[in-house]
Amino acid sequence: MKDFLKVLLASFVGTILAFLIFGFIGIGILVGIASFSSSEEPIIAKESILLLDFKTPITEQKGEQFSVNPMTGNVDMTGSMPLYSFVKAIDAAAEDPGIKFIYMTPESLKMGIAQMEEIRDALKRFRASGKAIISYSTQFGNGSYYLASVSDKVILNPYGDVFILGLSSNMIFFKDLLDRIGVEMQLIRHGKYKAAAEQFVQNDISAENLEQNKTMLNSIWNGWCDEIAESRDFNAGQFNFWIDNLELQNASSALERGLVDELWYSDQVREYLCSLFGVTESKDLKFTPITKYAAARVKTDLRAKEKIAVVYANGEIMVEGSDKVISGIKLSQTLEKVRKDSTIKAVVLRVNSPGGSVSGSEMIHREISLLKEVKPVIASYGNYAASGGYWISAKADKIFTNKSTLTGSIGVFSLVPNLSKTMEKHLHLHSVSITTNKHSDALSAMRPLDNAEIAYMQEMVNKIYNDFTTLVAEGRNMTTEQVDMIGQGRVWAGSDALNIGLADMEGGLVDAISYAAEMAGLSKYRLVEYPQVKTTLEKLMESLSKTGADISTLADPFAYIERSYSRLKEETGAVNYARLPIVYDIR
Repeated sequence: MKDFLKVLLASFVGTILAFLIFGFIGIGILVGIASFSSSEEPIIAKESILLLDFKTPITEQKGEQFSVNPMTGNVDMTGSMPLYSFVKAIDAAAEDPGIKFIYMTPESLKMGIAQMEEIRDALKRFRASGKAIISYSTQFGNGSYYLASVSDKVILNPYGDVFILGLSSNMIFFKDLLDRIGVEMQLIRHGKYKAAAEQFVQNDISAENLEQNKTMLNSIWNGWCDEIAESRDFNAGQFNFWIDNLELQNASSALERGLVDELWYSDQVREYLCSLFGVTESKDLKFTPITKYAAARVKTDLRAKEKIAVVYANGEIMVEGSDKVISGIKLSQTLEKVRKDSTIKAVVLRVNSPGGSVSGSEMIHREISLLKEVKPVIASYGNYAASGGYWISAKADKIFTNKSTLTGSIGVFSLVPNLSKTMEKHLHLHSVSITTNKHSDALSAMRPLDNAEIAYMQEMVNKIYNDFTTLVAEGRNMTTEQVDMIGQGRVWAGSDALNIGLADMEGGLVDAISYAAEMAGLSKYRLVEYPQVKTTLEKLMESLSKTGADISTLADPFAYIERSYSRLKEETGAVNYARLPIVYDIR
């Protein structure tokens, strides 16, 4: 009977797998056809309106998300647009006589705060060229209004919502819950502002952490307010007064205070666009989405032999890992390849990372140091370039940052869990350690650290902090004492980082690339990106492989238990981190 059930189950799983394989082959053919057809240059109307609807996510590199649910068969294929292409498309449109003006609807923003800033700067350049920007929305929040405020005319639906309330961040503290289930997190850190993991050992925010977060948010918000006030006919003080007194309640209040120019319905907006474009009916309006325009106008000059490499360090830093994180091993190998490529004359290291593993960060730092000896290395900061993200880039020849970038966080911590109470009290399991030496089981997570072990870990963390401040001092031409004063794990907004010497110049990715070309003495070059973005077909094959592995696991429950237990084992021990306390999502 058991053999029969095994055969039946194997047949069932085999059938499912066969259907999935044939389905994937069919999808692969369709994707191939779609990719082939989309490779042709988009046709752009002789005269058109550049449309920015922000429906496509804006990311560091072009990405195509591909996933298949093996149970339902649902296929998810979504794309994104790289920030560089978006910004360069706006710059190209400013000089293109065929683009009459920009029409944007900034309601659904899928980007980070530094990316918003870089796009807004590009929109300012477009407007300075003498062309108009028209914005229309059915609601405004902090980020959407920040973008829209640069426009010549800001239009809001008469019944549109206004939720401009200022910036905030929220932290959840887990200590009470962990105490309840018997988990003790033992934190060893250096830096009074190094608040990473604080939420696991305290039930409230520390005074230092509150101070740094308040300062950081105020720096970003004050920058936004100044830019908004510059574009509109009021000052930042008035703007904050209205917000603090909840005077921006609806569309009418926004109009009365000069935040918007008109309260129109969509048909009225279309009539206005017709008058600007010189047609009488809305069906004659010609819109060119920025995705389509970028595909036609933002191109690499393949004839240029000399190159500038843009190396993306995007995500959390680990020693090894998937494409969704920065692997110290993989990125080091990439940097070595770039260093040895004689056709690459300069490198832009695009950092968008909250940090992570110290070991992974140091691998990358080592290769950056070697790379800098043979060609210029310019760092460009995205939403984050903090802790490990700063570690890897501190020795760049020049550092560009946006005002709203979160950077610094020069500090180190180590977190060691103690699960003994959970094991005994809640799971009713008893662990026995068999050791060869006095401290062999110190990092087993089955007992708390003793005083000697805590001192041992603290000494290790202190040494890493000293190494961190030393490399920053060397890269930024400071003393270690100066670095320590602005270090201690403190997170800074980019505007403050410029003032205290953690960065050199305000600017985005496009500015950093231009500067790299100048340092290398290049007037003609082509960009090459690393790591190379995987094609849809490559992701399809990966998804197929993963689906097969998932089905195999479902067919073998013991394999599932083994895999789950292996994940638990990975979480034991201690890892030294140079990382932001939390990942901020500011809107």
